[in-house]
Amino acid sequence: MGQDSRYCSLIIPHGDWTHWTEEAESYHHIPRDSLFKHGRSIDTVADDMNRLLQNQTIYTDGWVVDQPWVIKLFHQCRKQMTFRISPLEMILNETQMELWHETKQQVTEDLGIDRHRASNDALIIQQTYNCTLELSQQQVSNAAVNRRA
Repeated sequence: MGQDSRYCSLIIPHGDWTHWTEEAESYHHIPRDSLFKHGRSIDTVADDMNRLLQNQTIYTDGWVVDQPWVIKLFHQCRKQMTFRISPLEMILNETQMELWHETKQQVTEDLGIDRHRASNDALIIQQTYNCTLELSQQQVSNAAVNRRA
């Protein structure tokens, strides 16, 4: 999946998935009945994810929530994941970690995104990663110039 590509889908809850609470509805601004009305099957979403993300490592800032959820999705439809999910912290340097929250807030404001959706979250994370990487590289470069001076 290219950097400019985005994928997002509502998912029709499997029969025993009853955890879409009022809190989840409020957070996502999606009533449970909309999942049934506009969602796609778990098989379709799992197939799409495998096709789009095959042999890649996907980094998330919510690994403790995202990893179990994706495992549950694939387990429920009896499919193997062809990609890996890893915590974002695995690829962030120390400076990026220090800059992360403030930069993410600025990126979110700059993009003008107000809906919580997976594709929006991925875009925000991607842009925040790029910005913090650039800022950390500038700090390293500035420190090298100052040492020479």
